[in-house]
Amino acid sequence: MRGMIPGLVPVVPIGSRLPGVYGDDETMQLFARALDEVLAPTFTTLDSLWTYIDPHVAPEDFLDWLADWVGVEVDDSWSLERKREIVAQAAQIHRRRGTVAGVELAVRLVTGGEVTVTDSGGTIWSRTPGADLPGRAPAELTVTVEVPDVDAVDLRRVDRVVRDVKPAHVPHVVEIVEVA
Repeated sequence: MRGMIPGLVPVVPIGSRLPGVYGDDETMQLFARALDEVLAPTFTTLDSLWTYIDPHVAPEDFLDWLADWVGVEVDDSWSLERKREIVAQAAQIHRRRGTVAGVELAVRLVTGGEVTVTDSGGTIWSRTPGADLPGRAPAELTVTVEVPDVDAVDLRRVDRVVRDVKPAHVPHVVEIVEVA
């Protein structure tokens, strides 16, 4: 929770915005200065609101809230830089949700590895009535992740990420492969 910041001075004091008749009124000016002291943190926050919404510069304690806001489940093992990047890419992941590119992006961000997604192409729809269905039936995804250390990757987490971004009806398999 953001609070009072001792000595914070407003950019434009309230006393200078009062009608001219109150310009020389000492009581009104003291009252306005008291309001300045109370409202200065709010005005400062509003003036810099974009910094709270941009994950690249948001305060660290605010980043977890921002992650929750965009549907990212934060892992405590992530570095601050990695967390910022994942939160920043969340809109791209949501935009590509259900596609091979979306699955690749989400898994790459979580694992940091090289990701290959193989889609069987199976479908239950065809433009030509009675024709053979395109691709191989049934539909399935194979997600292969190449990383230098297999033990550093949480397979359950990767599986959960894939399940969250792929089409719900498509079964999947996740393979973690160690590369030198």
